[in-house]
Amino acid sequence: MSSYFNKVVCLECHHEMEADHQIVTCTRCGSGWVDARYDYEKVAKLWPSALLYRPHTLWRYAELLPMSEPDPEISLGEGYTSLVRLYQYERLFHHEGIYIKDERQGPTSSFKDRQAALAVTAMKRIGITECVLASTGNAGAAYAAYCARAGIKLWLFLTSLVPAEKMREAALYGAEVVKVSGTYDETKQVAAEFARRKGIHLDKGARAVPGKESMKTLAFEIAEQLGLERYADGRFASPDWYIQAVSGGIGPLGVWKGFNELLEMGLIDKMPKLGIVQSAGCAPMVKAMNAGKETADPVIPKTLITVLATGDPGFSYVQLRAAVLSNGGSMIAIEDGETFQAMRKVASKAGLSVEPATAVAFAGLEKMLNNGTIREGESVVLNCSGHTFPAESHILGDQYVFNLKISEAGEVSTVNDRQEDGLSAALAHLDEQVTTILIVDDTHNDRRLIRRLLQRYKSYRVFEAQSGAEALQAVQERKPDLIVTDLTMPEMDGLMLIEHLKSNPETANIPVVVVSAKTLTEPDREFLAANSESVWTKGGFDTRQLVDHVVRTLGHLSDDSMIPPTLPRPSKQSEIAVEEILNDGLPTIVVIDDNLRDLRLTRRLLQTAGDYHIIEATSGRDGLKAVYEHRPEMILLDLMLPDMDGFTLVEKLKADSELAAIPIIVMSAKELTSEELRLLDSKIHAILTKSPLDRNRIPHIIKDVLA
Repeated sequence: MSSYFNKVVCLECHHEMEADHQIVTCTRCGSGWVDARYDYEKVAKLWPSALLYRPHTLWRYAELLPMSEPDPEISLGEGYTSLVRLYQYERLFHHEGIYIKDERQGPTSSFKDRQAALAVTAMKRIGITECVLASTGNAGAAYAAYCARAGIKLWLFLTSLVPAEKMREAALYGAEVVKVSGTYDETKQVAAEFARRKGIHLDKGARAVPGKESMKTLAFEIAEQLGLERYADGRFASPDWYIQAVSGGIGPLGVWKGFNELLEMGLIDKMPKLGIVQSAGCAPMVKAMNAGKETADPVIPKTLITVLATGDPGFSYVQLRAAVLSNGGSMIAIEDGETFQAMRKVASKAGLSVEPATAVAFAGLEKMLNNGTIREGESVVLNCSGHTFPAESHILGDQYVFNLKISEAGEVSTVNDRQEDGLSAALAHLDEQVTTILIVDDTHNDRRLIRRLLQRYKSYRVFEAQSGAEALQAVQERKPDLIVTDLTMPEMDGLMLIEHLKSNPETANIPVVVVSAKTLTEPDREFLAANSESVWTKGGFDTRQLVDHVVRTLGHLSDDSMIPPTLPRPSKQSEIAVEEILNDGLPTIVVIDDNLRDLRLTRRLLQTAGDYHIIEATSGRDGLKAVYEHRPEMILLDLMLPDMDGFTLVEKLKADSELAAIPIIVMSAKELTSEELRLLDSKIHAILTKSPLDRNRIPHIIKDVLA
């Protein structure tokens, strides 16, 4: 198959450029709205007969794509999802001919898989190994999956309103997730500045040539599938209406372009009407259309439908408005309450479980059917997309998302100097958060103490490995900015680990700081002098010097703010008292109980029993997160929790090799059966009943456990 891609045209000044899918701005006016064009006359002679025996993916339409074939290492068989008729739904509204394009069948259950497939393929072909993307959710999950396939590191910027499930999904695919406390438009700005500062490729999303071109394959498939249903000779057919809920609006623009290309080639006889549906809490397009405006004024999103929360549609509104007005289409807004009603109705009457963004489109369809906008006999195809799978929080542990606060709500978008100050401060903090340190030591307490020391002063991401072999695997997965390693470890010691790192061009430049009690020979000293940043002997000096040395090695601090003036500068050979590293060495206890009264009582009992760092959690999930984050010396656990019972939580803890050794004390008012006692047997240290609670016994048990 060959592509008939022959030029790129600026949609604003109409300047024509060479056929290059990498073009992102017009070379004459600088506009970011560029469009691919093809030799439609030649393609019209091939379609539809040439499609007859091709694979059922979006790549079957290669002649009208900027790339003629998929990369087998990246493709997941994207595209050619089912066109499903909703018979029961039709009866509900006494209207025949209602279909969905079931994009939930895509690899990540979203029509954004099309965009990600082409965009990531294009990136890999030009050698990009790291990229930045801003998203409201679905595109982020799609890009994360395809970047994982391509071996491209993805920095994904999401607004803080994006559900945690979507963030975890992207993180599960390996993306570095940055949660921005601002609007989507602010998030895009932060992502662009981060990419500029780091020198990383910024993907323009659906606005770029590969992204927009991918969307029109929806139109090709709909026309082909409707034609197969209606005609015996393989002709294409277009529906009377195409309906989609929109955020920035690029998706339906791509679909509209696809139908327009089919019309130009004589393969369909009419353009469908566009039904553009927005959430009422973020409906700048609908407001502008109702007011008769040719451009849309930006709004601050106030909707629960976070994936549709784009407050400034820009030039996409201009194009969608023209498309809607060209043949009697419609733009309408839907309240969140109507959305959730539609979600329940489409599940119970059509057997479709959809996310809120698709429910917005269904609510819009209902309104247009009820008010006569869609007339009797008119066929409708609705984009049904985005049914995200859950990634349980305990699978990822902690540190899977970066939190980035720009300013108070509304400040960034209204005051320029505040915007610059807030953005600069936020990015400086993000630079610290994205810094990754790997600690390698076979002694659990030493790893934990160094980790806590570093995180006490800085917001670094710190990971642990308990052997040299495990460290090498972690280096490949985490790409750390600095490694802190012991020398004395079984099988592969620290010297062998460093030798492996320095012999690999991909890891040779990672700075290594050695913290060890090993007595060094002269050859050891010579090797470490040439291959490490510094060597610190476990033994006895002010621990803040190590933090300062790590910070300076990473280039994050150029003054003396971390160390009091009276302390000396660390030398290449220094001593460290690991026992003094964190908070005076006080043990940490995690208490998990949803009863706030019992939680307060437990805290008071612990405080009278001794000096401890007490971490509280009121649900099983929060408790797991606290255990992953703080790695406590002990866990006090209630059995009756709202989301996950204590029995399940104990099983999860004991199934994790890094957490299994943490002693658990159960405190519960539940009367346990013999079977429940058997389940807990050998997995917990003690059981305390809440009614009555033996307050005198608690201090003795705690001291016994922590001894």
